[in-house]
Amino acid sequence: MSILNILRYPDSRLHKIAKPVTTFDARIKTLVADMAETMYDAPGVGLAASQVDVHEQVIVIDTSETRTELRAYINPELIWVSPEMQIYDEGCLSVPGVYDGVERHAKVKVRAYDADGKQFELEAEGLLAVCIQHEMDHLKGKVFVEYLSPLKRNRIKTKMLKEERELNRHNKVAQH
Repeated sequence: MSILNILRYPDSRLHKIAKPVTTFDARIKTLVADMAETMYDAPGVGLAASQVDVHEQVIVIDTSETRTELRAYINPELIWVSPEMQIYDEGCLSVPGVYDGVERHAKVKVRAYDADGKQFELEAEGLLAVCIQHEMDHLKGKVFVEYLSPLKRNRIKTKMLKEERELNRHNKVAQH
């Protein structure tokens, strides 16, 4: 297993649309394992393959306190959403240090495949429902900050670009 590089907003690769997985093989199992290790290391509760520059419909999520309930969602689709909405403070591994309220469906029902290609359905509410919707947005090329006002989005973009410049400058100094 290995830790993968997480793309940072506003990297344009975060806006690529993910393609469905057609073959459930060792490569997919390795991708799921590497994504899980990357998510736990970050630390986060969800990660979409798009965030690690693999544009396939693969998500890993573990919202448990003990970090022992990892589940892969491959080719996920929402088959039902509640009319009730909720606002949840969201963060994202691609937008580190930024949290803001996003309105989403309070409950969802998702149909997906696991890493072995076995189909399942799951009803979710609370943090898990938010996480599923958030990660599925990544597969459609959407980052949660796009739900925010243009002013907030521009501030976040400026902050992320500044942090990246500082990181690059620090890495160049460290190499000399």
